[in-house]
Amino acid sequence: MKNTLKTLLLVAATLSTVSFAQADGHKGERARDLGWAPGYMKTGQWNTITDVAGVTVGQVTLIDPAKGMQTGVTAILPHQDNLYQSKVPAGFERGNGYGKMMGTTQVNELGEVETPIVLTNTLNVAEGAAGVVEWTLAQKGNESVRSVNAVVGETNDARTNDIRQRFVTKDHVKEAIGAAKSGPVDEGNVGAGTGTIAFGFKGGIGTSSRITQEGYTVGVLVQANYGGDLHIMGQPVGRMLKDIEAQKTGPDGSVMIIVATDAPLTDRNLKRLGKRALLGIGRTGGIMSNGSGDYVLAFSTAEDVRRTMDRQRGPATTTALSNNQMTPLFAAVIEATEEAVYNALVAAEDVTTKDGRTYKALPVKNVQKLLGK
Repeated sequence: MKNTLKTLLLVAATLSTVSFAQADGHKGERARDLGWAPGYMKTGQWNTITDVAGVTVGQVTLIDPAKGMQTGVTAILPHQDNLYQSKVPAGFERGNGYGKMMGTTQVNELGEVETPIVLTNTLNVAEGAAGVVEWTLAQKGNESVRSVNAVVGETNDARTNDIRQRFVTKDHVKEAIGAAKSGPVDEGNVGAGTGTIAFGFKGGIGTSSRITQEGYTVGVLVQANYGGDLHIMGQPVGRMLKDIEAQKTGPDGSVMIIVATDAPLTDRNLKRLGKRALLGIGRTGGIMSNGSGDYVLAFSTAEDVRRTMDRQRGPATTTALSNNQMTPLFAAVIEATEEAVYNALVAAEDVTTKDGRTYKALPVKNVQKLLGK
């Protein structure tokens, strides 16, 4: 993200700790501008997860190089009504399970999400949950609520962030939720992607969307912090760059993938949709290493399949797509996940750690030369 807001943030960060809630879109170059447009489906208006009507994203970025602070929070809201009172069906899928994603046992059991979905770093999952719980309890209509299943995911940004300081607070989480908006989404070194690394290069937040021929939208947001054999548009870019130093960081790391769709799906088919998102990670060269946490949470915003409190008190009838209508959605989520990772890499910027180590952004111009047309 190379814009005025980011410049102001970094200047201020050299003086003191900065918390900045980001809702405006990244105005710089994205993967599609470079010709890195995987698949054949068209994108939504913004080519982001917020192309799914009702979905909003808010981010808080925490940067203070003197303190070793490079971290933050990303919050995704499935809709703008009371989430607890109007839950969305959801499915959870795991690749390699070396990670922490709070709330997934209840998602697996009940097939639904009742709170904003928050992403942060490994050691601040507890603060993520505290912020989500406090925000949920404070919503009008939740005065009698006594149980909240906060959904909080993470990746480990300790290579660039002094993670043991646990910079993220519950107030930062509530700030990110409160900043959530529709429209373009900032990518790269923002929110939960502020300190992440992907394939030895600076990673971060990335997002993309696809629209099926049937008119359904699938949006994906990734927190890219994983490794492997970097491929872009099917080409082994990591090897072509011959960037041996980048490869020395090793393949371990994690990726959080949030999938939204307006297709009316059951939680079972949302789990199936989430499984296909991991194929998009595979297309980028991800290998789901022993030390990685590769998690997908998929939800539907369709009102026909919402679990409102009134419906749960008695028999409910819903209309959902059948199994044999899922294939176009599978293709959409694979394409969108792949492009979301590209967007994270393209938007990312160099980061220098407190001890002087620099993690470089992907050398986009060199990659362009290698890929040619």
